[in-house]
Amino acid sequence: MAANIKTESGNIVIENNVLANIAGISAMESYGIVGMASKNAADGLLEILRLDNLSRGIKVNTENGAINIELHVVLEYGVNISAVGENIIDRVKFNIESLTGLSVENIEVLVEGIRLK
Repeated sequence: MAANIKTESGNIVIENNVLANIAGISAMESYGIVGMASKNAADGLLEILRLDNLSRGIKVNTENGAINIELHVVLEYGVNISAVGENIIDRVKFNIESLTGLSVENIEVLVEGIRLK
């Protein structure tokens, strides 16, 4: 379901894939993140997604004007996972709320893998 913003002049509809792209770009700005993750259901293999396919590793749910986001990420080896996760949450929440004016209710960061250099 898309996010709706009602104004005096009409309605603004923001599709979930737009919110997913904003979240993905915001998350990629964080230190320690290698990319978004997408699991291949057929073989269970992990695929690291780059900027052109970021939204495949992100699930967005919009209900009653609140946004819930689930990010599947791959991090660099040696980073503090909880610190990077908090940074991702803060950055995604700030950017979505400032760009759309909508409230982000919940963000989950699921670390799917660690990449060695």
